[in-house]
Amino acid sequence: MSIAIPLFIAALTIALWAMMNQPAAEPPWPTRIQGYSFSPMRADDDPTRRVYPSVAEVDEDLVLLQGEAHAIRTYTLEGPMREVPRLAAGHGLNVSVGAWIDANPETNAAQLELLDALLREGHRNIVRVFVGNEVILRGELSVKALGAQLERIRRITDIPVGTAEPWHIWLKHPELVRHVDFIAVHLLPYWEGVPIDQAVDYAFARLREVQQAFPGKPVIVGEVGWPSNGRRNEGAEPSVVNETRFLRRFLARADHEGLVYYVMEAFDQPWKRRIEGPVGAYWGVYDVDRKPKFALTQPVVRIPNWHELAALSVGTAVLLLLFLYRDSAALSSSGKGFLALVTYAISTAAVLLVYDYTRQYMTPLTTIVGVLLLIGGAGVLVLLSAEAHEWAESLWLKRWRRAFPRRQVPDAWLPMVSVHVPAYNEPPALLIETLDALAALDYPRFEVLVIDNNTKDPAVWEPVRAHCERLDREYAQHAADGRQRRFRFFHIDPLPGFKAGALNFALRETDPGATILAVIDADYLVQPRWLRDLVPAFFEDDVAIVQAPQDYRDGHENAFKAMCLAEYRGFFHIGMVTRNERNAIIQHGTMTMIRRAPLDAVGGWAEWCITEDAELGLRLFERGHKALYVPATYGRGLMPDTFADFKKQRFRWAYGAVRILIAHRRELLGIKRTQLTAGQRWHFLAGWLPWLADGFNLLFNFAALAWTIAMVLDPHRVTPPYMSIALIPLVLFGFKMMKSFVLYRRRVDASFRQSLAAGLAGLGLSHTIARATAAGLVSGRLAFFRTPKLAHAPALIRALADAREELLLLIAFWLGAFAVLQRDDAGMLDVRIWAAVLLVQSVPYLASLLISLLSALPKLPAGLIGSLTEMREPPAARAAAQTGVTPAGARSAAAPGAAPRLHDG
Repeated sequence: MSIAIPLFIAALTIALWAMMNQPAAEPPWPTRIQGYSFSPMRADDDPTRRVYPSVAEVDEDLVLLQGEAHAIRTYTLEGPMREVPRLAAGHGLNVSVGAWIDANPETNAAQLELLDALLREGHRNIVRVFVGNEVILRGELSVKALGAQLERIRRITDIPVGTAEPWHIWLKHPELVRHVDFIAVHLLPYWEGVPIDQAVDYAFARLREVQQAFPGKPVIVGEVGWPSNGRRNEGAEPSVVNETRFLRRFLARADHEGLVYYVMEAFDQPWKRRIEGPVGAYWGVYDVDRKPKFALTQPVVRIPNWHELAALSVGTAVLLLLFLYRDSAALSSSGKGFLALVTYAISTAAVLLVYDYTRQYMTPLTTIVGVLLLIGGAGVLVLLSAEAHEWAESLWLKRWRRAFPRRQVPDAWLPMVSVHVPAYNEPPALLIETLDALAALDYPRFEVLVIDNNTKDPAVWEPVRAHCERLDREYAQHAADGRQRRFRFFHIDPLPGFKAGALNFALRETDPGATILAVIDADYLVQPRWLRDLVPAFFEDDVAIVQAPQDYRDGHENAFKAMCLAEYRGFFHIGMVTRNERNAIIQHGTMTMIRRAPLDAVGGWAEWCITEDAELGLRLFERGHKALYVPATYGRGLMPDTFADFKKQRFRWAYGAVRILIAHRRELLGIKRTQLTAGQRWHFLAGWLPWLADGFNLLFNFAALAWTIAMVLDPHRVTPPYMSIALIPLVLFGFKMMKSFVLYRRRVDASFRQSLAAGLAGLGLSHTIARATAAGLVSGRLAFFRTPKLAHAPALIRALADAREELLLLIAFWLGAFAVLQRDDAGMLDVRIWAAVLLVQSVPYLASLLISLLSALPKLPAGLIGSLTEMREPPAARAAAQTGVTPAGARSAAAPGAAPRLHDG
């Protein structure tokens, strides 16, 4: 069944490729067409910089067209173009000679002088003369001024003289007709946004309008064509297949009606990107290397080499699936099918994106962008694969491979535990409440060490010390085990190393008889059964860490905290549960228990790392130890009171994660031998990849704003980025939001509003995470920041200041989207998509602003969001509650001699 699913989806993928590339019969290309628009510029030529091909190169192009067309049409007499009539005569080609006219009187006079001289030479193959091309459309001359120049040439030659304009210009300026011997109409439905299936009929309908308006004048088609690449213009999509369809259909009908026409154009002109944007380079029947771009008589196929691309997309998907399926025995068929579906979809999309991108003429800029796109595309593949894998394991797991180890054992079997409570400048009442909860623990042997490090004000720490002494005296009065100390308080100033320094100090002061250490934050209220339920997990000799989730008790206070609580739940009831399946949880510094011997063996807590808890967990994994996660709440703390504090906490977490990845890069990449498994490496690398992606997304945002500014300042030369690239952020955003919403509904038991709130809170932290990852990549020094508790809610102005960076970026993106929609080409699809990209990229900044404003309203009820503290526990937590079993061989508390030994190794 595991093989059948990917094979079936592979077959569907190939069928989809085949369906998109069904051959379509079109009229054959005529044996000889009426004419081509002829500009023999090569890849590096550019008439705007007066860089022209040689006369020999012009002649080579005429040789290529010999016998394929009756005539060619030129546009200018600059450079070697004056030699075209002479060269064309040798190849049996007639010529419609063109003189370029614009708003510059001097260049116009020079062109007309060259035309006058050329006409006096008496070339018999010159059949028409064009004075100007779309001059009125560009608004460079008035009809009167252009008419005067036309009349000047008409007086010196008997050859028909005219000018070329789009069809609507002739209808708008009928007075121009008096100055021409023929009307040359441009029929380019692409520029009018006409879909390909309507384009030929549309072109002939416009031609009929001009013919009917001026029945006494000959009407020819000066330009007709369709681009093979470039920007989509409303319903008009440029592509090779559409160019083929349009031209073959038009030419068959034109020959039937006996029209005179010039196909726009013989050869692609890369230089025209400067004046027409990307599409300007792709109007040729031949590419810039003089190779035909499409079949002239065979059935039309969208992608002629689609078989190779289909094989490549399937091969890429298979490689990804082999990796994702390596450890998927616990996945149901639906989960495996989902993974296969996503993998084949993103592989096919990646292949199409690369294929589409490489169809353009590469410049240094597009080459650089292409390399970055390739690198970024690989990252996107990994990111989407990781997200899809977590999605599949969260929804379609048949069974827990590592059942949550809550079990009951006799008191005599339970080892001594030392509970460490690091504190810095905590409100005394808050810490006293925490100590009272610890005093109520239902556990036979434990001690509590409070380490107050570097608090300066005695009024803050002295009441806590007094309360510890009081609790210790009360314990001594009732102690049944002969112990005289249970609560000990230490005030150390100075003490380096921040929280890690405090924990290392506590480690040195721990009772020698304690084999298990437990750590909680100073604001946590633990449940009485915390130690009793979870310590038995250490009866597995290789278990070094037992972790319960962080949870919070103040989510009911207001809407801001309810939103934060919803966001926290995702990590602890989705990500951590999935990681537990491969012994790859991220240890966090509260509600955690550690076996003392391995902690001593690795040298204690890392004082260099601002997230010392996660770093310690990774070091223990590298030594081959195990960690167990029990997704049930055993203690609740307090959340940050303001959005500023919420951001600072997440900044520390993300910054610390990057520093851990850098410090352990050789171990995680397998360069240095450790006992890390492939699953552990996967989770530590792929699990933090979304945070790294936020960092790279910040770079993308700055690049997007810079590009947008260029689009606004120079709208004629700077167009939106390649549309396929622009679509990537939209796809990623949609996939991420859909995954988050579905998993919150299913794995956190969150309501619609709570899921929405969690997604909004996560988006609101994106900029903070991006800054943190960027800072972590360039700097290894960051001052420790303790997340404040019970801070006063900020005023409205302060809330805006807390989100000032996000607010500025939000305004920049909105202004950018508005500005690009004011361009003359705002109707083109790529402009609208780019505006959509800017708006989507602004959503996280808008979320930050909204959350900051929400935090300024502490009286806004949590009911607007829905307090998760009132919900039942998530599915994984309920599963943990059902795993309470007595270990095999357990007899009773009355037979302590039979208890298994709790090893320290």
